[in-house]
Amino acid sequence: METDISSLLHYSHETLLLFAWSDSSALLIYSLVLLLLLFLSALISGSEVAFFSLTHNDFAVMEEENSKSGSVILKLKEKPRTLLATILIANNFINIAIVLVSNYIIKLSLGQGVLELWAKKISTFINTDVETLETSLDFIITVVAVTSILVLFGEITPKVYAQMYKVRLAKFMARPLNFLVSLFKPLSYLLVSGTNLIEKRLEKNSHAITSKEDIGQAIELTVKDDTTENSEIDILKRIVNFGDVTVKQVMTARVDTISVDFTTSYSEVLALIKDSGYSRIPVYKEDFDHIVGILYVKDLISYLEESQNFEWQTFIRTDVLYAPEAKKIDDMLADFQLERMHIAIVVDEYGGSSGIVTLEDILEEVIGDIKDEFDDEIEIKYQKINENTFIFEGKTSLSDLCKVLNLETNIFDPYRGDADSIGGLILEKAGMIPENGSEF
Repeated sequence: METDISSLLHYSHETLLLFAWSDSSALLIYSLVLLLLLFLSALISGSEVAFFSLTHNDFAVMEEENSKSGSVILKLKEKPRTLLATILIANNFINIAIVLVSNYIIKLSLGQGVLELWAKKISTFINTDVETLETSLDFIITVVAVTSILVLFGEITPKVYAQMYKVRLAKFMARPLNFLVSLFKPLSYLLVSGTNLIEKRLEKNSHAITSKEDIGQAIELTVKDDTTENSEIDILKRIVNFGDVTVKQVMTARVDTISVDFTTSYSEVLALIKDSGYSRIPVYKEDFDHIVGILYVKDLISYLEESQNFEWQTFIRTDVLYAPEAKKIDDMLADFQLERMHIAIVVDEYGGSSGIVTLEDILEEVIGDIKDEFDDEIEIKYQKINENTFIFEGKTSLSDLCKVLNLETNIFDPYRGDADSIGGLILEKAGMIPENGSEF
């Protein structure tokens, strides 16, 4: 009897040792498999950043090198959507494998009864089924562990490395990715086709999500509320509305334009140049409706000591750029670039000159006021009586009024008609010349 018990204990001991050795071997093997999968996941994730960060200069260098890896990269570049689909498919397969292997490793490491023991202890505080708790603990531990491993070693680290050494990693992964493109061709084709279908559907409804109001709201949501970023908001909003602004809205009106008569003496011209501080001055005959050219002040620098009878008119440049009031400023900017000019004469619908517009006027619509040494400290003249009462000149533009009062630039659109100034708006609504003290 004692011999049988001794044999049974000996057999049980050997069996336990065998199971322990078997578990240790399995744990080691699965750990090595997990490390391999993490390495592959890192390569795939890093290659996504590396390939799609390559610049035209990088591709040009690869064309000159004429290397095998460079040729493969240039081939993959021709179908970027297929490449991206392949990378995503491969990365998902590897990540699923990592989850499965990690789950098995966790179970081997904790042992069969550990989770059950934890579940029993927790169930004493929470009135829940032990089996349900055990399943929940298994899920939570697996998710936390796998997520931490994948994010750190499978996403963040390789993508940081890929950003620093994109060309090196792209060349290293060129052939493996080319093989994966062929391997996953049916799946990637389905994925790309589905994406194209969704994109076409979205394009049909693009008008619903690309209104300027939606874009303005999106801009505000992307920045924080501080002084620097508020200025960035203003610039971005002006860019969005850039194509809707007309030349008439940004021009200098005829009554405020500095110009010179063709018959003016040279000394008077020099005095006007000194007082105005402008580098380009329109020249007219009889009145401003008959512009003969533009006088560039730099052309007169060598002749400042000439007598009053000096014929400065010979320096007038007769190439004059004209623009209608309704012309959009984005088209006006293109004309300035094409003609290599910085000033244009604005004409109304009857052919009369209504003012001038400069390149600076257009740029100020995007970046705000540009002040030089000749500009007044306060360009918009107004007086603030209290929080709700201001005094403006009637010629002040509605856009300047909105800047001072921090209003949306389109707030007067339903009422303004053809008016661009405060006085024009009042005349538009009143239909007559208002008397002193009138209210609207």
